[in-house]
Amino acid sequence: MWALRAAVRPLLPRSRACRGLPTPRAAPPQPRHSRALAAFRPWGPGGPGSERWGPRTEAPKSPAGEDEGDPEGAEEEEEELLRRDPLLPSGTQRVCLVHPDVKWGAGKPQLTRAEWQVAEAAALVRSLDGWSVVLTLVVPTKTPERKLIFGRGNLERLTETIRGAADITCVFLNLERMAAPTKKELEAAWGIQVFDRFTIVLHIFRAHARTREARLQVALAELPLLRSGLKSDITQWDRQRGGSRYILGSGESARQVQQRELREKEAGIRKALERLRRKRQLLRQQRARRELPVVSVVGYTNCGKTTLIQALTGDQAMQPQDRLFATLDVTVHAGWLPSRLPVLYVDTVGFLSQLPHGLLESFTATLEDVAHSDLIVHVRDVSHPETELQKASVLSALQGLHLPSSLLDSMLEVHNKVDLVPGYSPSGPSAVAVSALLGHGLEELKAGLEAAILRATGRHMVTLRVGLQGAQLSWLHREATVQQVHVVPGAQAADVDVIISDSAHRRFRKLFPE
Repeated sequence: MWALRAAVRPLLPRSRACRGLPTPRAAPPQPRHSRALAAFRPWGPGGPGSERWGPRTEAPKSPAGEDEGDPEGAEEEEEELLRRDPLLPSGTQRVCLVHPDVKWGAGKPQLTRAEWQVAEAAALVRSLDGWSVVLTLVVPTKTPERKLIFGRGNLERLTETIRGAADITCVFLNLERMAAPTKKELEAAWGIQVFDRFTIVLHIFRAHARTREARLQVALAELPLLRSGLKSDITQWDRQRGGSRYILGSGESARQVQQRELREKEAGIRKALERLRRKRQLLRQQRARRELPVVSVVGYTNCGKTTLIQALTGDQAMQPQDRLFATLDVTVHAGWLPSRLPVLYVDTVGFLSQLPHGLLESFTATLEDVAHSDLIVHVRDVSHPETELQKASVLSALQGLHLPSSLLDSMLEVHNKVDLVPGYSPSGPSAVAVSALLGHGLEELKAGLEAAILRATGRHMVTLRVGLQGAQLSWLHREATVQQVHVVPGAQAADVDVIISDSAHRRFRKLFPE
């Protein structure tokens, strides 16, 4: 059903393998960190703003100083790679949600119940424009891995119910993946299209991806779905052509042509993603040179990550949405800690239980930013009945990214949406309870963030005596975060309270020996 058009219409051209706090008083010079933050997109009236691809006025530079721009025609070739048939039917769809309830054996889900799984599946359907669930069926099964998922009796009753419901237009089988033969037989038995969790989530990703990088990552994740449909599509096409196996005497069968087209498409997507990955790496190097602390905000989808970052930064340009996978494009937002230390918050894609492995694998390049951050903040929706399962899903996904153990051990846990849980108090000492929407607990969170960032980056607060006539004070404003300046009467000197990294402190002592 989703076969590449190039294979069924061989005369078409083939895909090319391508490619808000106050600043210090006006007398001292502007701190280096403030100038570094100013290189990003302009801040809105409510506070610091955000950046997607880094500096506003310049393209990233290579280490040799040369532009790392796209090769000529690369963008056009990438757009060609992104042309594809729809995954799901358009228009209004009335969905029958079928949930296979595994009650025995190794396949039985842990830490969850069928009604919670059904609720999440229904939320996925509601994320699609014009789609609604009109019938929900929870059907027990012992062997979900078998070809037709259910036992004979349950399958017959299920088929009778679906065929008797004239108002439904398709079935969402709440299973991670269906094999192509399973899909074909169920559609023949039920008389309507059947979609699995992978296809639904992938379509949501398609709809929410905005940047080229996110769109390419979704296209990469689609390839297994295209490959799984090759055999049945080619068989049908051969039948229409009278059984001929080869195309225009080329010596290639239709299936071989499609397989080659998919390989070329995959090579092109991976090449384009590698170019974007190098750009992202250059941006990380720029941020590292400026010594700007980076906080990656992770969590289960719709836990409130974007709302929390907006509350911490005051960035009114951000638009949090109450829906699954509202954020696919990783964005970076600048803010200030109570000590006036600037910090960058990275908003990441949300996780999901039973998230198809291919989807997460495709977004590995984007999630590299998490591995290069100074601190991870894990946001949890503590009002959700499956909050513990969601936590386990996120931790499992993070461990799959092979992050440094020190980064995982220092992770700060934020319990969000406590306004929906009266009298809530976190059980662990390292967790902070907040309501990002109402602003509850944000000051405590900022204090915790500051302490964790100072530990992670090797910064500390010291008091340095500097001369008022020399360059020491201006150097500290450039290279560190000045807190207070106490002028010593009659001494032409000042005691400066400053937050400074170990490396900067050593440079200061070398430049200005006592």
